[in-house]
Amino acid sequence: MAIQILMPALSPTMTHGNLARWLKAEGDAVAAGDLLAEIETDKATMELEAIDDGILGKIIVPDGSEGVAVNATIAVLLEEGEDASAMDAIETAPVAPVAAPPAVPEAAPVAPEVTPQAAPDPAPAQPNADATRVFASPLARRMAADAGVDIAAISGSGPRGRIVKADVEAALAGGTAALTPAPQLPATTAPAPVPAEIPGSGPYTDIPHTNMRRVIAQRLTESARDIPHFTLTVDCAIDALLAMRTDLNGRAPDGDGAYKISVNDFVIRAVALAMRKIPGVNVSWMAEVTRQFGDIDVAVAVATPGGLITPIVRHADQKGLAEISNEMKDLAGHARDGKLSLDEFQGGGFTISNLGMYGIKAFSAIINPPQSCILAVGAGTQRPVVKDGALGIATVMSCTLSTDHRTVDGALGAEFMAAFKAMIEDPLTMLL
Repeated sequence: MAIQILMPALSPTMTHGNLARWLKAEGDAVAAGDLLAEIETDKATMELEAIDDGILGKIIVPDGSEGVAVNATIAVLLEEGEDASAMDAIETAPVAPVAAPPAVPEAAPVAPEVTPQAAPDPAPAQPNADATRVFASPLARRMAADAGVDIAAISGSGPRGRIVKADVEAALAGGTAALTPAPQLPATTAPAPVPAEIPGSGPYTDIPHTNMRRVIAQRLTESARDIPHFTLTVDCAIDALLAMRTDLNGRAPDGDGAYKISVNDFVIRAVALAMRKIPGVNVSWMAEVTRQFGDIDVAVAVATPGGLITPIVRHADQKGLAEISNEMKDLAGHARDGKLSLDEFQGGGFTISNLGMYGIKAFSAIINPPQSCILAVGAGTQRPVVKDGALGIATVMSCTLSTDHRTVDGALGAEFMAAFKAMIEDPLTMLL
């Protein structure tokens, strides 16, 4: 029988997606694994693969369609020997989207039709009695409560958007609490109201919020409000590091094996090795426990047209400078092109935000939940320093660690920064 091709959920935060373009046309033969379309999510643009063989019988959602609900039918695949008549039943029986936000408005007309005789029966009016009600299974509610996650911020995959156990598990595994992009922030995180018109303002342009921008705004608002940030700053002399970088890049081969190491690559390596030495910073705050991670995965903030995203260098402590450099270039390119896969940006135990290339001397960054630490890296600038009682000039880079004080207190953070500073100032130790 004909097979429905549905809008996939390509990230834990995705409830709707945009169908950027079809890579196959109606009537084209399709084999399992073929690329069918490009889907824009709240995080990136990803490719939709076919999971069955057949003929692309009909495209229901055309190129450029926006706001297509997850699990909505976007096309129909005909199996071998089927003709167009096999699509009739599917076209007349559309699939309800997972999140199903239209479900409440559709039920709204029920209330005026209820007669006094039917009033004792609350069943018809129950779905729209409270437009803000969250539908979730008891197990899902308990799991979310135990993990300290707001159940209302999780995308549901059950009937009418009901949140089930698998949704909570996916949210916790994804590390983003599956925050559902919405036209407005929840009342508990809403900023001060802004007037529709600002008196005295001149010409302006209103730029609509993207799903990605809404998610970033909501998560950072929650982080700044709910996480007790504690900051520690050290100044690192990087003249030896710069000399080693110049020497290593001068030895780089052409063609296969080529590399060009940056200061940021040294920072990633130093952070990873310091995390291995001070594992207490590689943690997340949970409702009942502090979860310490075994793998050392370092996320690095990358600016994209849609906002910041943090691709991850997995097992960074096990990789050399050249490997880190080449992997980071690939990840940054994928991020800017909107081509990151889920595994490339979900998770991570620590984040680095480097604004040195913009000339920023020092800053403090907002923690990327559920992580406990983020390192803000400033520019290396020549400054007067005192060494062995004598005044001199050195290239100094200021680095500020923001920690979640619930899991990483001042002493632990100071130990990490001491280990990090020692490796940055004596980069030969990173090669051991």
